[in-house]
Amino acid sequence: MDAKEAEKIEIDLLLEAIYRRYGYDFRGYARSSLMRRLHHIRQKAGAGRIADLIPRVLQDEEFLRRFLLDMSVTVTEMFRDPEFFYELRTKVIPVLKTYPFVKIWHAGCATGEEVYSMAILLQEEGFYDRVQIYGTDMNAESLVTAQEGIYPQENIRKFTANYLKSGGRASFSDYYHAKYGMAKMNEGLKKNIVFTQHNLVTDESFGQMHLILCRNVLIYFDRNLQDKVLGLFGRSLGHRGFLCLGSKESLDFADNGDQFEPLVPKWRIFRKQLPEL
Repeated sequence: MDAKEAEKIEIDLLLEAIYRRYGYDFRGYARSSLMRRLHHIRQKAGAGRIADLIPRVLQDEEFLRRFLLDMSVTVTEMFRDPEFFYELRTKVIPVLKTYPFVKIWHAGCATGEEVYSMAILLQEEGFYDRVQIYGTDMNAESLVTAQEGIYPQENIRKFTANYLKSGGRASFSDYYHAKYGMAKMNEGLKKNIVFTQHNLVTDESFGQMHLILCRNVLIYFDRNLQDKVLGLFGRSLGHRGFLCLGSKESLDFADNGDQFEPLVPKWRIFRKQLPEL
């Protein structure tokens, strides 16, 4: 047996151990990015082999906490990809505004920046009072940051630039208070947001949504897991609901891809099609 084959077995055993012990299922993650993250964790831990991580994750809660944090991809920012938010504001929001009540799900919301971006957008469009937003992530530690809504002030210049490019109608400084080098989002933005833990790999739908956003998460899953999660989104979207994926993600190979029609192809904004008669 060569070294690569042995390492593959070690990775399989590690992922199986985590799943059986805690229920976190990384077995369907895309192998190349998964291996990069596992080797990063191995090096940080000073471990010689991937197999050396198995007893650590099983017996050391603090190590598991840091392991899950490293396995989570938390690259996000306010109004990330401003052009996407502009398209959302001009193509999707006008439709949602006509509904009496709107439910929005940010799946894989990480530390919540895009959820607050949505709350700001809805407030400026004048119907935030009729919206419930669910921000979910598998990482409980990221959700604590999301619930607090406190971000480094050094990021504000970037957030402000994104907000203006996305079609923001006020001053971004209207939405936060700066103190001690941090920026705290206004409490009023939180009133219709529920942050809660949800694992796209193992958990089911928790309601019928009008809009689901899951940007730059599926790229870390293999094809089978992508299909499973897209099936979950299909079941979670109500009649003519909207689905937003990351710009590098696709429905082309999904089992339920024919359920959706492209609305803004460049930014992977789709709408659930009417059922065939």
